[in-house]
Amino acid sequence: MTLPELDAKTFEARYRELQTAFSRGTDNVSCLHCERCEKCVECTFCTQSTGLVRCHYCSECKDCTDCSHSVRSSSCLSSSHLIECERCTQSAYLVRCTGLRGCNYCFGCVGLTAKDFHILNEPHDRTAYFDIVGRLSRALRLPVP
Repeated sequence: MTLPELDAKTFEARYRELQTAFSRGTDNVSCLHCERCEKCVECTFCTQSTGLVRCHYCSECKDCTDCSHSVRSSSCLSSSHLIECERCTQSAYLVRCTGLRGCNYCFGCVGLTAKDFHILNEPHDRTAYFDIVGRLSRALRLPVP
């Protein structure tokens, strides 16, 4: 379709129309066995999530891409086994973390890169980490990772 020459006013009006139409849409595309999800693409077995792309077994997540087995997380990329995380990338087994990159087994951490077995940005040995996380998860009523 060829558009006629556009002036700024016409462009802005048409752009707002497109944004409104997009915000009202709720359809999923090429998803398999997803329940109560909206605006998801190529996801499987997700529930109550919005705006996921190629995610699997996620629940109550929003705007994540290439994630799996995550709960109540948002804006994460290429990560798995997240609980209540935001903006984490290429990470796994995180609980209540924000902005982590390339991290594994972190709890309550913010802004770390390439770290493992940290709680509140402090390093712990593997045994101590799992002991503390188990106790904290129960106290905070979070699923044990």
